[in-house]
Amino acid sequence: MDLSALCMFAGALFVAAGSPGPSVAALVARVLSRGHRDVLPFLAAMWIGEAAWLAAALLGLSALAATFHVLFVVLKYLGVAYLLWLAFRMWTAPVGASRDEVVPRAGAPLRMFLAGLAITLGNPKIMLFYLALVPSLIDVTRITALGWAELTGVMLAVLMIIDLGWMAAAAKARRLLRSPRAMRLANRSSAALMAGAAGAIATR
Repeated sequence: MDLSALCMFAGALFVAAGSPGPSVAALVARVLSRGHRDVLPFLAAMWIGEAAWLAAALLGLSALAATFHVLFVVLKYLGVAYLLWLAFRMWTAPVGASRDEVVPRAGAPLRMFLAGLAITLGNPKIMLFYLALVPSLIDVTRITALGWAELTGVMLAVLMIIDLGWMAAAAKARRLLRSPRAMRLANRSSAALMAGAAGAIATR
């Protein structure tokens, strides 16, 4: 693909994905309350979901998204329900409890991955963004496998920079919260952020 087209795609995606939204709120809340290691499966699932929507846009599957609208709604609300459950656990977590007492280790990475996937795949507006952006940059009727791979690589690079940046900022803020009072405030603020993210996703 033309380098200028890839740069314009990266710039537009950077602005759109960098704006704080429900997914970013969920990510920051999780890192503030439990640290950054537990969110890696969640991030990986979001990136995979974004790649799937980009592929769907390039393949012209908007009609498929409309046909299976009920499936996307179910996925979205599964993600919302999981975020609300996390918010409840954060709000009620004892300050002295270890991470494993609040969020069991067994199966947690899989649950985080499925939550990230449900949230991302349950939002067809992501594909609409790509449907609006990509045709203005390239001729989608002539795109090759290499062109698709280049777009996907740029998309993943941009999302990783943004999401890992938010994660690092939240992790740094968490290290400043050491007293029981500060930890309780962080837990409840994170719970409020997580519940807000769930509400924003549910009403979109």
